[in-house]
Amino acid sequence: MEQKKKILLIFGTRPEAIKMAPLVKALQADEHFDALVAVTAQHREMLDQVLDCFAIKPDFDLNMMQPGQTLAQITSRALNGLQQIIAEQRPDLVLVHGDTTTTLAGALAAFYEQVPVGHVEAGLRTGDKYAPYPEEMNRRLTSQLTDFHFAPTETARDNLLREGTAAERIFVTGNTVIDALLQTVDKGCDLAQYLGTETWQRINWEKKLLLLTCHRRENWGQPMQEIFAAVNSLAEEFQESVEIVCPVHKNPLVRQAARQIMGAAPNIHLIEPLDYRPFAQLMSLSSLVVTDSGGMQEEAPALGKPVLVLREVTERPEAVAAGTVRLIGNRQQSVYDGIRLLLTDDTVYSQMAHAANPYGDGKAARYIRDILQERL
Repeated sequence: MEQKKKILLIFGTRPEAIKMAPLVKALQADEHFDALVAVTAQHREMLDQVLDCFAIKPDFDLNMMQPGQTLAQITSRALNGLQQIIAEQRPDLVLVHGDTTTTLAGALAAFYEQVPVGHVEAGLRTGDKYAPYPEEMNRRLTSQLTDFHFAPTETARDNLLREGTAAERIFVTGNTVIDALLQTVDKGCDLAQYLGTETWQRINWEKKLLLLTCHRRENWGQPMQEIFAAVNSLAEEFQESVEIVCPVHKNPLVRQAARQIMGAAPNIHLIEPLDYRPFAQLMSLSSLVVTDSGGMQEEAPALGKPVLVLREVTERPEAVAAGTVRLIGNRQQSVYDGIRLLLTDDTVYSQMAHAANPYGDGKAARYIRDILQERL
């Protein structure tokens, strides 16, 4: 009997877990592979929500979340812990995802042990090493250590080719986040149970629903204050027609700004971060998504939801080119104008809502599994 290939999948944050979950399931269900999962728990509580949602039990858990940890501390602890796991397990391939500190540490640890690396969601670029920070450089550095580049789009493939990556090492697969989202929304959930009866009843579900998320490091401080001020002004202006729901990130800087600036508006609902399943359900009920998240630029268009991005640049330009996403920056006036346009112009809204999503057909995990079967 053919010996199974041992694959070690590494991730540490909620977004990584969401996007790796379909691949974990696909590889664990395949007789050709012995698929193991190692988590750094760079984000502990939010990671655990996703693990529970997809019924994934890690084989290794570094549990390294600490209050106020610096990027250097996260990187060094993840690198040390992951190198020990890789040295003990000797996998045939390490799979990392995206652009987190865990991603870079996992790829570097594999390199130190001379184990091949597969990078899921490879090739995204802004060209500015500080935007997003530190994610842009995490991606670029990981690419230098990668043997199998699983690019979600042709644009990502072209980025890698321009940097000198060999064409035979790049595979365009679509994005696994679409796999995860469609599987989750199909299952549905009782959103009222997760929001709580009081919050559920306080939201007027007959109005337009604007879903807001804002947490990225590059927006901390003045940019975030301006974003929230713009949203607060719009909430007052459209009080009769719009409800705004904002799951507030656990970071104290984000929480303080959200409460101070938006806490008094009757049609802004500041809620705790949701598990992935109810969050996907909330996204499906929304009319418009306003976010600085990377993954939501891919997810929301799959549900026909326009996305306004609270950043000056994005590593997902194909979404902008396709018309599913618009960059509105992080300054008060530009945020206000960008959101107001979609709340008042039905033609612009419809064009974005009906644009084709460039991130694939929901079968990316299957494609990656098949490539690994052939190449390993």
